[in-house]
Amino acid sequence: MTTALAPVPLTLPASPDVSPDLATDLATRPLRPGDAADVAALIGACEVHDVGEELIEEADIVGDWQRPAFDPATQSVGVFDGGRLVAYAEVYKARWGDAAVHPAYRGRGIGTALAQWSQAVTARDGGSLVGQPVPGDSASERLLTALGYRPLWTSWVLELPAGAVIAPQPLPQGYAVRPASGDADHRAAWVVNEDAFLEWSERERSTFEEWAANVVHRPGYEDWQLRLAVDPAGEVVGMAFVIVSNRCAYVDKLAVRKDERGRGLARALLVDAFETGRVHGGDRSELSTDSRTGALGLYEKVGMEVTSVWRHLAIDVPALA
Repeated sequence: MTTALAPVPLTLPASPDVSPDLATDLATRPLRPGDAADVAALIGACEVHDVGEELIEEADIVGDWQRPAFDPATQSVGVFDGGRLVAYAEVYKARWGDAAVHPAYRGRGIGTALAQWSQAVTARDGGSLVGQPVPGDSASERLLTALGYRPLWTSWVLELPAGAVIAPQPLPQGYAVRPASGDADHRAAWVVNEDAFLEWSERERSTFEEWAANVVHRPGYEDWQLRLAVDPAGEVVGMAFVIVSNRCAYVDKLAVRKDERGRGLARALLVDAFETGRVHGGDRSELSTDSRTGALGLYEKVGMEVTSVWRHLAIDVPALA
């Protein structure tokens, strides 16, 4: 962890132009692992307000915060009204930000302060660009755009409704899809996942430990969640990771090795992930894709429907003098 760095202070507006019932004194501090449930609740409230459904769960925050390169003490900040968390921000690896302001506390300049804090953390840690996802056509998108952020890509959350069926995808002779089993499988899945996503993602390669924090070390993980496509020799050539929460099976990751594409493996993994999710209580299924992958049409062809649109907005950050 980057514990040698000093936290960046967050300066809130001194005199927010709000009605008297909202003119309360707010406090800030770096977040701690024990705040994960409150952060998830805050983000969930924002998601319900902005896109109509709660997508986050506490395990997502725990997984993010246990990545070796993330230190909540120096890379996060919370805004509190008494003991209630009403806003937060974090920046991972001087590039990947996230922030949320509870709907009841918007319009007070808190979002602007969090954006400025995120840029300061990025500069402190040696980054030159910081961005974050926001719901499309939302107050967050309008705020960041007004602050000079620009769109880099668009993401979509898609749903396969409960009861919908995807036709089975036959596998090539000798190929199979099975659950992971042990460390060797976990590491093989990581390699396939990273190799595939680095073909279009503008980031450095994640270590196994960084990747595993949100997969095999995610709270509640079981090996049935990590689905592997293997060739006739038993080598892992594709992977999918499915999370079941609130009766929804979310396909968090899906990748096929480049030289094995065009054989129907991605579709076979998708069908398997949906079916596995249903066995474990996921009546409906979801996943997310973005404009860098070119995969939106594929998912729409199998009957998935877009339920929300997100933008990744970013801004250049000057180096510290």
